[in-house]
Amino acid sequence: MKPHQERVIQEKTELDEKIAKLRAFIEGPIFSALSDDERRRMHRQLHAMGDYSDALNDRIVAFE
Repeated sequence: MKPHQERVIQEKTELDEKIAKLRAFIEGPIFSALSDDERRRMHRQLHAMGDYSDALNDRIVAFE
């Protein structure tokens, strides 16, 4: 595997770990105490991170 491909895989791995942590926070007790605006921002962030992870996955699948 080429170095840039390894970096993409590493980036996706790290991003997926951050997604898991944010998802866990959203499902935890502190999240409900946040303002509606902050909860919306965090949901928007999670969605954007998911889209980014999907894009990285598409690139990985296309590696030859």
